[in-house]
Amino acid sequence: MSKQKLTAILLLSCPDRVGLVSRISHFISEHYGNIIDLFEHVDREEGVFSIRVAWDMDHFSIPASDLKITFATIAEAFHATWDIKFLEERTRVAIFVSKYDHCLLDLLWRNKMGEYCIDIPLIISNHADLKPLSDQYDIPFYHIPVDKHNKAVQEQKELELLAEHQVDTIVLARYMQVLSANIVNKYPDKIINIHHSFLPAFIGSNPYKQAFQRGVKIVGATSHYVTADLDEGPIIEQNVIRISHKDTLKDVIRKGRDLERVVLARALQLHFEHRVLVKGKRTIIFE
Repeated sequence: MSKQKLTAILLLSCPDRVGLVSRISHFISEHYGNIIDLFEHVDREEGVFSIRVAWDMDHFSIPASDLKITFATIAEAFHATWDIKFLEERTRVAIFVSKYDHCLLDLLWRNKMGEYCIDIPLIISNHADLKPLSDQYDIPFYHIPVDKHNKAVQEQKELELLAEHQVDTIVLARYMQVLSANIVNKYPDKIINIHHSFLPAFIGSNPYKQAFQRGVKIVGATSHYVTADLDEGPIIEQNVIRISHKDTLKDVIRKGRDLERVVLARALQLHFEHRVLVKGKRTIIFE
């Protein structure tokens, strides 16, 4: 990318101490950067400082290609974990899906309407049902059936496709398969899943039926990063909706799927806008 019309985003976490915001702000201002967004947080119990700061690169004296190298000296002095991204660089997203279309359709529509700064170079599914939807949006669709006998072989095909299409983020839009460590370990904090409840409630099949039978007053949805521990990855976004005794099972399912769409869409937006800082099993969300 050219130097013009770039927004740099620094995500940083380090041991807390006096003067961190000042030093980071000074680095930006001394090189003629204009800060347009800054959020910081201090975990007082752990003594950890975290920050997301975005600045306009139009008049910045350091070329974008040299920015990480130049900032590294400061980050080293802070003993920080950090990264710098550029908001205008489009995230390349592969969507994995099975038979449910509500989350996939919502993401495709939002991207078509220009809400997202992402490219979707491919859709992968263990069923062929949603190929017509993929064709409608002119996105290559790969039908890769998976079972317990061929899982390793099929996942290798998926990895080759992800590499071929230079994918950096995977979205599981109700993909009804568990990814093995072979894929998960290659995409740390870059695989986003949507779960049909507030984890870990109502685990297993027919979660809405379980909830309905228990007479729940709310249903929820959780979007999280995928880790080797099933459904225990760092949570990005959650939401709930009220349920009453007047709701039928069909109503509960409809409300739950509405939540899944919105929560997954929000999680993906937070991810590609680089507003998520993973801290162990938790996340800091800079909104």
